[in-house]
Amino acid sequence: MEGYLKVVKDSYSGYWNYLTGEILHPHWGNYFYWLLGLSLLTWCLELLVPWRKTQKAFRKDFWLDAFYMFFNFFLFSLIAYNALSNVAVEAFNDFLGLFGVTNVVAFEIHSWPYWAQLLTLFVLADFIQWNTHRLLHRVPWLWEFHKVHHSVKEMGFAAHLRFHWMETIIYKSIQYIPLAMIGFGITDFILVHLFALSVGHLNHANLGWDYGPLKYVLNNPRMHIWHHAKALPETHPYGVNFGITLSVWDYLFGTSHIPFSGRDIELGFNDEDQFPQDFIGQVTHLKKKA
Repeated sequence: MEGYLKVVKDSYSGYWNYLTGEILHPHWGNYFYWLLGLSLLTWCLELLVPWRKTQKAFRKDFWLDAFYMFFNFFLFSLIAYNALSNVAVEAFNDFLGLFGVTNVVAFEIHSWPYWAQLLTLFVLADFIQWNTHRLLHRVPWLWEFHKVHHSVKEMGFAAHLRFHWMETIIYKSIQYIPLAMIGFGITDFILVHLFALSVGHLNHANLGWDYGPLKYVLNNPRMHIWHHAKALPETHPYGVNFGITLSVWDYLFGTSHIPFSGRDIELGFNDEDQFPQDFIGQVTHLKKKA
C-alpha cells in the first residue's frame, strides 16, 4: 500500500511540474501549444471556407467546448487520471508478478523500420478505438457517458473534444494491454496521437471536405456529421460512421452511411431535452430510471 501511495504522490507532483513546464516553456515537442496551434489553424479554416455559411464564428457552445478541450487533455489528468492510471499500471504489473511475469511485452516490434512501427500502432489503435466507439453506442450505461459528445448541436472543431471524462478511462483501459504487449513507447503514441488529433479536429469542423477517393480510407467532415445525426436509419439504430481517424472500418463492416449532403441535418439524440446544457450538469448526469 505504501508503494501505491508513493505512486499517487509522485504522479501529482510530476504532472503538475509537467503541466506548468508545458505552459511556461514553449518548445517544438510541447503538446499544450501543439493542441492550441492545431485548434487555431482549424478554426481559421472554418472561417475562411465554412461549409455552413450562416453559422457564427463563435457558434453555439463554442466556449463550453473550448473548456472541455482543456479539461479533458490537461485538468482531468491533474485532478485524477494521471495518478489513477499510474496506480493501475503498477497494480497490473504486480498482478503479473504473482505469476512470475516481469515483462508484459509479448511481441518485439522494435526491429522493424520506424515507419512500419508507427503505421502498425496507428492502424491497431484506430481499430481498437472504432470497436470501443461502437460499444459506447450499444451498451446503455456507456451511452449515458457518450451522450455528452452527442449533445453538440452545431459542429465546430472544438466539438471534437467535448466528451465525458469517463471516456478517457474507457478508451485507455481497453487500449492499454494490447498496445503495451507490443512494446510501443510514449514518443510513438504522441506522434500518432497528433495526427489523429488533427484529423479529429477537421472531422468536427465546419468544413465540407471528403478528400475525394481517400474518403474510403480517412474519416472526414461530410461522413462524420452523419454520425452526429439526430435521426438514425432503421437499419442502424445504434448509429453509423463510427470511425475515429480511419473510415475504412465502417466500409468494411457495413456501418457507413452517407445518403446525401448532411450539411444542414439536425444533430443530437432523441431525449436531449432532458440533458443538461452546462459542464457540471453534463459530467454528473445520470439517467433517472422510470
